[in-house]
Amino acid sequence: MRLKSLVAAMAAVASLAPIAANAAEENPWMVRVRAVYVDWQNGQANGSNTSYGVAKDNIRAANQWLPEFDVSYFFTKNIAAELVLSYPQPVKFYSNLTPSSTGTVGALPPSLLLQYHFTDLGSFKPYIGAGINYTIFSNRNNFSLLGNNNGLTVDQSSVGFVGQIGADYMLDKNWGVNVDVKYATMSSNVTGSGPLSSLGNIGKLTLNPLMPAVGVTYKF
Repeated sequence: MRLKSLVAAMAAVASLAPIAANAAEENPWMVRVRAVYVDWQNGQANGSNTSYGVAKDNIRAANQWLPEFDVSYFFTKNIAAELVLSYPQPVKFYSNLTPSSTGTVGALPPSLLLQYHFTDLGSFKPYIGAGINYTIFSNRNNFSLLGNNNGLTVDQSSVGFVGQIGADYMLDKNWGVNVDVKYATMSSNVTGSGPLSSLGNIGKLTLNPLMPAVGVTYKF
């Protein structure tokens, strides 16, 4: 009888072991909110048009701050995937042909990265990451070259590589501060539109932003 009771007790404990193990595991989700400074590299190349050109007319995007929200999922304590999100940001373009802003184009630049986190340094948790950036441009005809009657447009989207290095410093089990730097390859052809559609492709603007950031981390 005692043997049966012991076997039954051991079976009960064994049945609870997976539940206890799952409860002991860390929650795999982490979120961050960052302020990001976008430093456009503005590489310029002219097209075949001899009257106008991206480099000739110094068409460039203006550096800017933008908010960023990202969600990370940890497959293991070291390997995570991070989805970087924002909302469409107004990017101002300038040219040496106009004294003020040439115009504004909307840009939505989500990125998906695979990361490796170094976890043996206590509260200091550096990481590296690499992945894909996909930028969607909207209001693409909302800027001009010489005035309101002269239009330009950019490509609808850009796909490129993104690399990342950063670190979290955890203040307690859940909250931490974050520093992060990303570099993305991003480019767009610039063409004439409306009255300037006859210009065709006037060149390529290689944006390739460098994006240092600071933020707050929350680990569930």
